[in-house]
Amino acid sequence: MYTQGLDTHGKEPLPTAAEGEARAARFQGRIDAEEKIEPKDWMPEAYRQTLIRQISQHAHSEIVGMLPEGNWITRAPTLKRKAVLIAKVQDEGGHGMYLYSAAETLGIPRAQMLVQLLSGAAKYSSIFNYPTLTWADIGAIGWLVDGAAIMNQIPLCRCSYGPYARAMVRICKEESFHQRQGFEIMLTLSQGSHAQRAMAQDALNRWWWPSLMMFGPSDADSMHTGQSMRWKIKRFSNDELRQRFIDVTVPQAHFLGLTIPDDELHWDEATQHYRAGPIDWSEFYAVLKGNGPCNRERLEARRRAHEAGRWVREAAAAHAQRSQRAAPPVAGVAGVAGAAGAAA
Repeated sequence: MYTQGLDTHGKEPLPTAAEGEARAARFQGRIDAEEKIEPKDWMPEAYRQTLIRQISQHAHSEIVGMLPEGNWITRAPTLKRKAVLIAKVQDEGGHGMYLYSAAETLGIPRAQMLVQLLSGAAKYSSIFNYPTLTWADIGAIGWLVDGAAIMNQIPLCRCSYGPYARAMVRICKEESFHQRQGFEIMLTLSQGSHAQRAMAQDALNRWWWPSLMMFGPSDADSMHTGQSMRWKIKRFSNDELRQRFIDVTVPQAHFLGLTIPDDELHWDEATQHYRAGPIDWSEFYAVLKGNGPCNRERLEARRRAHEAGRWVREAAAAHAQRSQRAAPPVAGVAGVAGAAGAAA
């Protein structure tokens, strides 16, 4: 419903320098006043492009994120576990659709976003380029990965861009269930046999550091955080969100009887925070550049799925065209047109 008013974007007469500065000042004033920006409102092009980049990457992450867990649907240990995992993977697909729709309100077609993903031009969360080797990995993803996602996404419910903020309300509610499901899997394993406890610890060892990297580079190295926070697209910096995640998750690991794989992790009495050791950012940037364990596998799986679904898209487009040709004229339209012709 929003995109109908966006077909003139880019065709408006260019403002003078003074008009542009005045518009930008009024826009920032609305942001500072906590007003929501809506699709038909004027916005700086840089704001629009920042949102397109962030929302489309978020959507891509949800879609690619279906793959590591979908890999375990047929191998989940019980029928109940299978049903829950199917529901979760379905939720992730729905999140991607909400987010693609939100991005479309900014004037970018969904097909263009998918081309960017499948060509490798667009990024998605680096966390999904790691393999799921055991059932405990599904628990670790829910507990750690979805836990980190919630920490990132709850502030987005107050994002300055209305469609994105509203989409995030439902997404966060569903992600909270995903996090609880993952923690329950880890709790069951940690209370099980020696082999099950070892499996849970191994999963934590492999997913802890990539989960911390999900929040993005440290504030000193982040290219977009400062401006995004001024525009209230983001509400907290990468390092602030990472610290919150650590403070919440370490006690949960203690409850599970698991050990965080960080020899330097300690409680800082002065700051009342847990202090973690240094992150190996070389791994993070290597995965971003396409050199992670599953980068090629993930994109190839999405390309195969996209090609396999080509006939469905073509059939849907043909049906829509046929229905449009067969649809009777809207009541009153012909009469209005005839009256207009007579008046002319």
